[in-house]
Amino acid sequence: MSEPSTITDPADPRLADYTGLTDVELRRRREPAEGLFIAEGEKVIRRALASGYRMRSMLLTSKWLDVMADVIAEADAPVHVVEPKLAEAVTGYHVHRGALASMERKPLPETAEVLAGARRVAILEGLVDHTNLGAIFRSAAALGMDAVLLSPDCADPLYRRAVKVSMGAVFAVPYARLDPWPAALDTVRADGTLDESWPGAGASGGTGLTPPPAAAPAPPTAPAG
Repeated sequence: MSEPSTITDPADPRLADYTGLTDVELRRRREPAEGLFIAEGEKVIRRALASGYRMRSMLLTSKWLDVMADVIAEADAPVHVVEPKLAEAVTGYHVHRGALASMERKPLPETAEVLAGARRVAILEGLVDHTNLGAIFRSAAALGMDAVLLSPDCADPLYRRAVKVSMGAVFAVPYARLDPWPAALDTVRADGTLDESWPGAGASGGTGLTPPPAAAPAPPTAPAG
C-alpha cells in the first residue's frame, strides 16, 4: 500500500506527469516519448489496471480517497492528494472527475501479433481526431471487433481524450500501427482477411467502420479510410 501524501506546491516535481494536460501538441510528443499516458476518472483508472497497465502515480482530491481506497491499498506507486484549485493549476483544467493516474505504456505489438487469431479487424487511415478515435474504439468493442490497425498518422489511442471517450475500450481492443504505410497492408493481405471489395474500402477521409454482410459467419477485415 502506498500512503497518500498531500502536496501544496503546483511546481512540485512529483506532479510532473500531470502538467499541461490541455496542451495537445506537447502531450502528443511527450507521452509516447516518456512511455506514459493519463487515465482520467475512477472507471477508466480501474479498467486500465484491470487490463494490466502499471500505475506510475495517482493524483486525486481528498473527497476521492474513500472511493479509490481499494485501488490505493493495492497501489505500488505514489498517491498525491491535492486541493481542486491546485489540480487545475497543474493540469490546466478543472478536474471534475477528481482522480487522475499516470500509467505506464506497454510495448506496441507487431501487426502479425495482433492479427493472430483475429476474425474481425478494423483498419483506420488518417484519423487524427482523438474524440472520433475514442468513439470508434468504443464501437469496435461493442461490435466485437478483434483488433484495430492504424496508419502511422492516426491519433494516439492512449491520449487522454481518446481514452475517456472510448470509456476504456482502448484497453480491451488490441491495436497496432501499420508502418510503413501503405506497404504494411501487405501483412494484412497475406493474412487473408483484407477484403477491399467492400463499400467504402479505399475511400479517402473515412473514419467509420464498414459493417460486415449480415450473413457472413466470419467477416473479413474492414478498411476505414
